[in-house]
Amino acid sequence: MKAITLNGYGGPETLRLTDLPDPKVAPGEVLVRVKAAGVNPVDWKLAEGRLDALMETHFPLVPGWDVAGVVERVGFDVEEFSPGDEVFGYIRKDAVQYGAYAELVSAHVRMLALKPAALTWEQAAGVPLAGLTAYQAIKRVGVRAGDTVLVHAAAGGVGSLGVQIAVALGARVIGTASAHNHDFVRRLGAEPVTYGPGLVDRVAQLAPEGVDAALDFVGADAVEASLHLLGRPDRLASIADPEAAAKGGHYVWVRPDPVDLSALADLADRGELRVHVEKVLPLDEAAEAWRLSSQGHTRGKLVLTVGRR
Repeated sequence: MKAITLNGYGGPETLRLTDLPDPKVAPGEVLVRVKAAGVNPVDWKLAEGRLDALMETHFPLVPGWDVAGVVERVGFDVEEFSPGDEVFGYIRKDAVQYGAYAELVSAHVRMLALKPAALTWEQAAGVPLAGLTAYQAIKRVGVRAGDTVLVHAAAGGVGSLGVQIAVALGARVIGTASAHNHDFVRRLGAEPVTYGPGLVDRVAQLAPEGVDAALDFVGADAVEASLHLLGRPDRLASIADPEAAAKGGHYVWVRPDPVDLSALADLADRGELRVHVEKVLPLDEAAEAWRLSSQGHTRGKLVLTVGRR
């Protein structure tokens, strides 16, 4: 199979399109023929060695944790899926080596769910990591109907999905974004507010009594700003700042979860979760996708297509 690989830690310039043996399919796993693979900042951060202290990593390494594709083969004990099923998932294994930037990827059934019919392959590939991150952060702080929720980085890959999930739950959402993304944030169902100095005052003008929950998807000073606006620190979740936990909130690291994935698929099929794909590139342009991602200005998602469409 064709796959994007790197032979050691490095940046986009180290990526190569190479030939690898097809993956083996262990009990409990399926083999997925990849149609599209989502690109996330964690992909290139891991390749730069930033997660070396946390995750066992082996080379040559195939990056990518987000996949949408078709089940080609199943392990001998698998009953959850059959060949031909259209699936999507967050492929995070115990050790990092064989990811989704490839024509084929093996995955345990706990990492997959049936692809939402309402989404294209590219849109579906943009959901798993970002969607699960947002969904699990929202569950952690107990967002419910009637809440006023502050979402930091509301136009980004995680934030844009988080806004829609919170809105679907019946919450009022205030989303931070740069001025040129305000219309986009409004279309997602949130009230936009410009981030940066004076953010607390601007949010307080929209919500004089404060906010009920806050979701930090960006880091920097988002945790401190949120704590000024929250009545309870335990209703703050951050995916970017470990200090959130030390200050009474939650530091969230996403986990594969087929039930949560299915919930996201249901939202998409009901028209309550849309995926904005900023740019689609072929697999052999993965390096360019990483360069775009590292600039930090992507609205929604970047996606790689694999094989024939």
